[in-house]
Amino acid sequence: MNLFSKNKNIIVKRQSLVKRILEFVLGCFVVAFSYNIFIAPNGIVPGGVGGIAIIINKLFNIDNAITIFILNIFLLILSLILLGKEKTKASVLGTILFPIMVKITENLNVWLQIDTSKILLSSISGAILFGIGAGLIFRAGFTTGGTDIINQILSKYLKITIGKSMLLSDGLIVIFSVFIFGINHMLYSILALYIISLISDKVVLGISDSKMFLIVTEKDEEVKDYIIKKLGHTVTVFKGKGGYKREKDDVLMAILPTKDYYLLRDGIRKIDKEAFYIITDTYEVFGGE
Repeated sequence: MNLFSKNKNIIVKRQSLVKRILEFVLGCFVVAFSYNIFIAPNGIVPGGVGGIAIIINKLFNIDNAITIFILNIFLLILSLILLGKEKTKASVLGTILFPIMVKITENLNVWLQIDTSKILLSSISGAILFGIGAGLIFRAGFTTGGTDIINQILSKYLKITIGKSMLLSDGLIVIFSVFIFGINHMLYSILALYIISLISDKVVLGISDSKMFLIVTEKDEEVKDYIIKKLGHTVTVFKGKGGYKREKDDVLMAILPTKDYYLLRDGIRKIDKEAFYIITDTYEVFGGE
């Protein structure tokens, strides 16, 4: 590798890091804004350290930002002990920056004059913004510390997935909130949690504009002709074998724009009612004609 190429790679890496950090900072700001404007004032507990802070604030009137910072530092130390230095690195920046953002944005509603009295509207609006911010943070490769650390610890020592760890930790926090804010607020919290997870996934993965079909059919030639000649798309053929009957079958794979999804699905049904097919979202497609 010559000096020019090496320097170019260094510049690209630095630009990528700067972009990730800016995305992370923006994500923290959006989450903190949502938290202070829509979530916390209405007693909506979206799990996590932020949710614990809302409960503690209600019980003892302690500033949310202070509670988040103290809990985050404690969990960061716990992460260092139980997860090691490498796993802890990704949480250091978020542990410090997120409570700062919460403090900075806590009085913004005085200036913006946003009506948050309608709790359902606030739950939905806050969750959408929260999900966008969380998605930006995850996409940048960072976390805000807090229960993300707990989830990793639970996953490691209980031998369960991160998804189950999140369900366990956030679920317990939301359920506990019923004793502080009542069952109606708990239901709004569950709604908010669902929307947050949905939106954050969309931000991380993007909007799927293609569908991938995996098709097993006795009439594979007819299906191939339909895809190629009628729909104008290509097909890839794999050699497959059933796990139970051990019978060999061709597996057809086709990737189409979402607008053609129903055309292929209905076409398969017309050609072979007994066909087996799987349809999944496809977020990125590279190469090919």
